[in-house]
This record gives sequence, structure tokens and C-alpha cells, in this order.
Amino acid sequence: MSGDTQKELSATFDSNGVSEEKHDSPGSESETLSKRQRKRLAKAQQWEEQRELRKRKRKEKKQKKREERLTQGDEGAELTSRKRLCREAEPSSLRLVVDCSFDSLMAVKDVRKLHKQIQRCYAENRRASHPVQFYLTSLGGQLKQNMDDRDQGWVNWKDIHVKPEHFQEVMRKEELVYLTSDSPNMLKELDESKAYVIGGLVDHNHHKGITFERAQELGINHAQFPLGDFVKMNSRKVLAVNHVFEIVLAYLEKRDWREAFFTVLPQRKGAVPVEGEEPDTDEDTPPKRTDQEEQDVSSDGD
Repeated sequence: MSGDTQKELSATFDSNGVSEEKHDSPGSESETLSKRQRKRLAKAQQWEEQRELRKRKRKEKKQKKREERLTQGDEGAELTSRKRLCREAEPSSLRLVVDCSFDSLMAVKDVRKLHKQIQRCYAENRRASHPVQFYLTSLGGQLKQNMDDRDQGWVNWKDIHVKPEHFQEVMRKEELVYLTSDSPNMLKELDESKAYVIGGLVDHNHHKGITFERAQELGINHAQFPLGDFVKMNSRKVLAVNHVFEIVLAYLEKRDWREAFFTVLPQRKGAVPVEGEEPDTDEDTPPKRTDQEEQDVSSDGD
């Protein structure tokens, strides 16, 4: 037996001749595992460590689905309500025309504002209890290009008459009434056999009185809302296109100018009753939009 072999054997016995077990070092086990085994072991450890995280994510997912179902239920109820409202709506024979012949007088940013106002008019008319016969006339130029670029779905709008022609080519002269705040004629009530024209212009007062002048040039009737009889305002009585449109819709529903004005006029106009009393409000009347919501779509026209 060689000296090296004797040393190996003696190393396995203690001084009392009892054999001693060899203990692997902590890293020896991993050293004996293959690369694939080590990978599986690490994956199993990671799976255990992330058990709570997976549990929390499952709960969050269930909660999200529950909220989505509730939201869909609310939207479904709202859609049903709108459908019922549409079925119950009684269309008016009154024609309301937005005259888009002022296109060349507006900057691009103002054309975009007018487009938003027209969108608002369309949306309000679709859900009105007495929707009017909505006309867009002289549609072309910047406005039509903006509508084509930013809202291609507008070509599928329902219950609207879009005409490239001027409104005088579409309606009889004696039926027309131009709504303008500069008219000396006060509108006492709406005649549903008439066609009321709103100037499609956002000009920030750069073209004061232009719609009144246009009505006089065309030789057609003109009038203004009886705003001063019911409302005190901090600003001029010039209203945005969508405000005029919505006031007409509100009047057709309520048959009361005072209620129509206070249903529609934005807070930033500072509108208060002439008598100093709070106006009567209907519980079913939707709340007026905030200043920011109004500014997003509205800017005074002529």
C-alpha cells in the first residue's frame, strides 16, 4: 500500500477508530446539479416567492371585471333611456339653419371652434324631446375640410340636411327669419312654419353686426331673443351658435323663454333673473355645463 493511500484511509477515521462522515460544502450540491436542473430549481423558488403577488393580481383582475360589468350596466341603462327618449320624441316642423357662408372671415382656430359648436348642435338635437329640422347651408371651404379631416363620421349623421347651396336657394324668402342680437325686432314666440337662421361665425367681435347687415342686404326678416326681458348678463347678448340652437330646443320643450334661457346660458355669462329671483327649474333639466366645458366648444359669434 502506498503512502498516499494510507493517508486517504487514515483521514476517514478519528483517533478512536470511528469512521467520520464527509459533509459537502454548501455550494457542493449546486455544483453537482446540471445547468438545466439549476434553472428549474431557480424557477420553482421564484414561483413560490411570487405566490402572494399572483394572488393579489387575481383579486385586482376580478375587481376590474366587476367594475366593468357595473359600468356596462349603467351604459346599457342610459342607452335604453336614450332609445326610449328617441321613440317618445315629437319632431318639430321648425327649421333651424346654420349659415356657413362666413367661412372666409375666420381663422383656422375659429373654424375648428365652429365645427365643435355644430357637433354640439347635432348631439343636442338628436336627444331633444322636440328635435328641429336641422340644416347646414353654404357648407364648403375651411369648415368642410376641417370636418372631413377631424370627424370623418359626420357624413353618416342622421336627421340633418347638409347643403352646399346658400339657404335662400333652399327655402322661400318669406319663410326666413335671421336670428341676430343687433335686430330691433324682439322675438316673442317661435313660429314652427318658419326657418330660423343662425350665423355660423366665430369672430371674437371682429365683425360686429355682420349678420344683421347680411339679413338687411338679403331683404329677409330678422329678430333677436327677448333676453333683456328675463336675464341680466355680465357680457354682451351675443351667443355662440350652439347656445342659440339649444335655446330654441329648450323653448320648444318648455314653451317659456325664461326657463329656456336659464337652462342653456353658461355660468361665465353671469346670467341672473331680471326680477332678482331664482328661475324655476325642472328636476329633469340637465345641469348647465361648467365654464371649462363651455370654453372647449364655445366662443361668441355675432
